[in-house]
Amino acid sequence: MTQSFRIRAVLLDMDGTLVDSTAAVERTWLAWAKPHGLDPARVLEVVHGRQGYESMAILLPDRPHEQNIAENAVMLATEAEDVTGVVAVSGAGDLLAALASHPHAIVTSADVRLMQARMGEARLQIPSLHITAENVTSSKPDPEGFLLGASELGVDPADCLVFEDSEAGIAAAKAAGMRVIGVGATSGRMPPTWSWPTSPASGSRRMPTA
Repeated sequence: MTQSFRIRAVLLDMDGTLVDSTAAVERTWLAWAKPHGLDPARVLEVVHGRQGYESMAILLPDRPHEQNIAENAVMLATEAEDVTGVVAVSGAGDLLAALASHPHAIVTSADVRLMQARMGEARLQIPSLHITAENVTSSKPDPEGFLLGASELGVDPADCLVFEDSEAGIAAAKAAGMRVIGVGATSGRMPPTWSWPTSPASGSRRMPTA
C-alpha cells in the first residue's frame, strides 16, 4: 500500500545512511578494543550511531568521563585520516540532489572534520546545514541533535522526516517526535516508522529520489 504524507524538512544521518563507512568504523573500533580485551562482537553491537565517548562509557563503564572524551578526540582525528573503503550508499547522491531546493540537514555523531572527510571521499554534496558532534552536548539516542536541526531549519519536529540506519539514531529521532525511514537491515532493531528495504538481489541499499 502506498502512503503519502506532507513534510517540511528532511534530516539525514551520515554513516550507514548516506555513506557506507562500515569498514573504516569497525577497523578503528576493533583496534581500540583489542588492548582492553573486549569482545569484538559486543563492541560492534554498541558503537554504531553514537558518539565515541558514549560507546566507550557503555563498554568500559568504570572509566572516567574525561578519559573517554580524550580518547574519542584521538579516535575522531584518526578516522578522519582513514577513509579507505568509504563509499556513497547507492542513491544517496540522487537523494541529496532532490533535496537541494528544500530544507534539509545532516545530523551526525561525527565531528565536522570527519563528516567532511567521509562525505568528500564518497563524493557527496554536503548540505549547508550540518549538525555535528561539536553542536550538541548529548549523543544519540538523545534527541538533541535532531531537535537542533529542526530548530535551525525553523520547522516543527513533527513536520520533519528522518533517514537513519542505527538503533541509537532511530531512537533519537522518535524521541524528537519525528517520523523515521529506516535504512538497511539493521534499522529493524529499533523499528522505524517505515523501512527502506534492502535489495534481495545484491544486498545494496537504494534511497528514494523524490
